[in-house]
Amino acid sequence: MSAQNSEYTVPGLTNEAGHQVGETLQLRLHAINDLHLTLKHAHWNVVGPNFIGIHEMLDPQVELARGFADDLAERMAALGVSPNGLPGDLVKKRTWEDYPVDRATGIEHIRALNEVYIGIIEDHRAAIAKIGDVDPVTEDLLIGQTAELEKFQWFLRAHLEDGEGNVK
Repeated sequence: MSAQNSEYTVPGLTNEAGHQVGETLQLRLHAINDLHLTLKHAHWNVVGPNFIGIHEMLDPQVELARGFADDLAERMAALGVSPNGLPGDLVKKRTWEDYPVDRATGIEHIRALNEVYIGIIEDHRAAIAKIGDVDPVTEDLLIGQTAELEKFQWFLRAHLEDGEGNVK
């Protein structure tokens, strides 16, 4: 048990199992914190003819991602694991590259954000698979978040899709 973990977890799980689930959530917390900062970066840097539609589409996604981060951190705390929301830890532990787009057109940002969502959704699904048999409450939390993330990605892909269902 790390010094960051409490001597308890939620009822029905052993301390070891609860702490392992909580520690699995740490990288999800970092990913979601990174997502809401990345979305805000795109929101500030989008230009071009689709500016206002994309600019306004991103803010609700930012707010929901911020709420997801809070839910993940609070679940970690309930499991007896101290959540780390510090940017230095995020940068040190992340397994993905920094968002590659600065000031650019809406379509450029949407293409890049689509890739961000692919990574986050795949990693959320991997976490679901890892903890599903151990903690159905945390599994449910991640499933709900994944459903919303997939819906966000659909909003993005709708801008990239041709009339035949191909993402370009």
